[in-house]
Amino acid sequence: MTTGPVRVVLADDQPLVRSGLRLVMADHSDLEVVGEAATGAEAVQLVRDISPDVVVMDIRMPCMDGIEATRQITAGPSATRVLVLTTFDEDDHVYGALRAGASGFAVKDMALNDILAAIRVVAVGDALIAPGVTRRLIADFVGNPARRSPRPVEGITEREQEVLTLIGRGRTNTEIAEDLFITVATAKSHVSRLLTKLGARDRVQLVITAYEMGLVTLPG
Repeated sequence: MTTGPVRVVLADDQPLVRSGLRLVMADHSDLEVVGEAATGAEAVQLVRDISPDVVVMDIRMPCMDGIEATRQITAGPSATRVLVLTTFDEDDHVYGALRAGASGFAVKDMALNDILAAIRVVAVGDALIAPGVTRRLIADFVGNPARRSPRPVEGITEREQEVLTLIGRGRTNTEIAEDLFITVATAKSHVSRLLTKLGARDRVQLVITAYEMGLVTLPG
């Protein structure tokens, strides 16, 4: 992790969106825009050339969409993380973007300070999904039986399965500790082991895994 400003690439086919974000970030010394891309292909090439910390990625772009660009970026050797930022009401690709390796999903109608906070969260290795998007993700996943492929939970302990279930329900480490009557440090250790055992990139992918394994369902 860099000790300087978070180096950000803005990938969006709308120049006004890129310029708006760039102007806002210019007022924050801990964030630095180091490149802009109007297509997914340009974003992938920029990551190869300059290895930014975070790419703020739109989904609907020409030449290569944001999902494929995210897949190529996260599959490569770079440690660059992807925050998908798109129009919530138009894009039905939350699940695909997260499966492609995105570390977060935010929407363009969020407050600008919340978008900047999301960039910072993703940059330090955490994962973030806007609350409304989390509900959309769950509804979309549960509403499409073909997308669900429950598989047995193998290689993890009973306690780790309990932790994974709580992660799938959106619990923080502190809340997990309270629910299971363990310390926060122990909860963090369980999460870390789950990431390793399940080959998950981050907490977002653990949420998806919990649904894939059938550990979490919507009430009713």
